[in-house]
Amino acid sequence: MTTDASPTTPIRPVSSTVADIVRRSAGRFGNRTAIEFADRIWSYADLDAAVTGVARHLRELGAVKGDRIAAYGKNSDLFALLYLACARAGFIHVPVNFQLKGDELDYILGNSGAEVVFADDDLIDAVTATDNGAAAQVRAFTDILAPASAPDIAPVGDGEFDVYDDDVAQLLYTSGTTSAPKGAVMTHRALVHEYLSCLTSLDFAATDRVAHALPLYHSAQMHVFLIPNLAVGAHNIIVPAPVPDQLLALFEERQITSFFAAPTVWVAIANSPELHTRNLDSLRKAYYGASIMPGPVLAALRERLPDLGFYNCFGQSELGPLCTVLRPDEHDEHPGSAGRPVLFVEARVVDAAGDDVADGDLGEILYRSPQLCSGYWERPEATAEAFDGDWFHSGDLVRRDAEGFVEVVDRVKDVINTGGVLVASRQVEDAIFAMDGVAEVAVVGMADEKWIEAVSAFVVLRDDAGDIAEADVIAHVKDRLAGFKVPKRVSFVSELPKNSAGKILKRSLREA
Repeated sequence: MTTDASPTTPIRPVSSTVADIVRRSAGRFGNRTAIEFADRIWSYADLDAAVTGVARHLRELGAVKGDRIAAYGKNSDLFALLYLACARAGFIHVPVNFQLKGDELDYILGNSGAEVVFADDDLIDAVTATDNGAAAQVRAFTDILAPASAPDIAPVGDGEFDVYDDDVAQLLYTSGTTSAPKGAVMTHRALVHEYLSCLTSLDFAATDRVAHALPLYHSAQMHVFLIPNLAVGAHNIIVPAPVPDQLLALFEERQITSFFAAPTVWVAIANSPELHTRNLDSLRKAYYGASIMPGPVLAALRERLPDLGFYNCFGQSELGPLCTVLRPDEHDEHPGSAGRPVLFVEARVVDAAGDDVADGDLGEILYRSPQLCSGYWERPEATAEAFDGDWFHSGDLVRRDAEGFVEVVDRVKDVINTGGVLVASRQVEDAIFAMDGVAEVAVVGMADEKWIEAVSAFVVLRDDAGDIAEADVIAHVKDRLAGFKVPKRVSFVSELPKNSAGKILKRSLREA
C-alpha cells in the first residue's frame, strides 16, 4: 500500500511581514517596555494590540489593501504605530520629509497617489495647501490615539488581514539631494531581510536602552534601528529631535546604552561643552551613517569616550538601507572604511564600462540583494537606468581591498572635474576639518569657465574660531594636498543646508 503525502492543494508558506515582527515580540516580551515617547509608554503587548486597533481604524476610513497612506510628521510613537498598522493591514506606507512644503510635498503626494495623509496638527495646512493634498483624505496623527489605546482590542482573526511578504510595504523616497526624489518600492520581504542584516551586524540586545532622535521618516532611523530593536525586545525611547545638549542629558539621566546619529549630529555633540561634564558611562554602542563622518571628529569622540564602540553604517535607501558595516574592532585597522557588506548584500566594484576592477582600484559599487527595492514607483525609465539585471547601480565611488573592506571616496555625482582632473570632495573636506576652528564644511564643484568646475568650499566656523580668512583655509589645504585639489573659492556661512536627517544638501549649495 502506498500513500501520497503531498497535499492536493498547495499550501502557501507562512509569510514573515513587517508587522509579524511586533506580534512575535509581544509573545516573547509581553509587558516589557517597547516604546516610550513623552508621557506615553507602550509595552510590547500593548504595542501589538495598538497596531491592530489602528489597522482596523484605517479600514473604517475606507482604505483597502494596496492604498497608499502618507505620513507627514515629526518623531512620535504615533508615527511608528501608523507604519506598523499599514504593514498589518496591507496598506502602503509613504513616509514624507516634514520639511518639504509646496511643490516638493505636492510632488511626493501626487507621485505616490496617496489616498490618505496623516499629518501633525501644525502641518495639516501645508498638506491641504497642495493640489494633491487637498484631493486626499487628510487626518491628524492624534486621530489614531483613541483606536490605539482602546481597551480590550481583540486579537487578529484568521484571515482578517490578507498580507504576504511579497506585498509592497512602503514607498521609500530618496532624499533628493541630487535630483527629484524617487519612490523605492519596498516589499515586506525586502525589509525583513534588511532587519535581519541589521541584527547580525550591529549587536542589538534586549538589555539595550536605545534613544531614537533622527527622523523616523528616514530609512536609517526606522529600518536600521527602531524596528530591529523592537525585534530583540529593547527599550526604545523616541525623542522629537536631535538637540545635542538635550541628548547628552538624556544619555545620563536614562542610562542610554545605544544611539545612532548622522555625522552632523555627532559633530555638534563633539563640540558641546556638556560632552565633558555628563556621565556617559552607560553608553556602549554608537552608530553613525547617512553621510561621511569627518575623521578628526571621530578621533575626538573616541578619545573622550574610549569604552564606546563606534559602528559605521553605510547604506542606500533602495536597500532598506543598510549595505555595509565597519565594526568597532575594525576602526583602527581600516580607518575611513565603510566596512564590509552585511549578511544579505553582495557587492561588485566596476569601471565606467561595467567591468569589475582590481582590488584597490576606483569604481562604482553595485549591489545585489533580497533587501533591494523592486524598482521606482511610476518611474520605469529611472528603474531601467538604475538596474543592470539583478545588480543595482549605487552611484557611490569606492575602493575595495582584498579583504572586502569598502572605502567610500565620494558620490559619483559629487566628484569634481576641475581642469579635466577628478577630485573627491571628501578628501578636501577632511583636510579642512583638521583646521582649528572649523565646525562644518562641505566641498562642491561650482561651474567655472576656466576649470570646468572649481573646487569650492563652504565653511562654518566655531564661535571661538577667531579670525580665519579664505587665504588661511587655502594655505592650510595647500600644505596637505596636491595643488589641483586646493579650493579656488572659500565661502564662510552660518550654517549648511541639510535635510532633517542631517544630510548636507550639496545640490542646494551648487544652486545657491
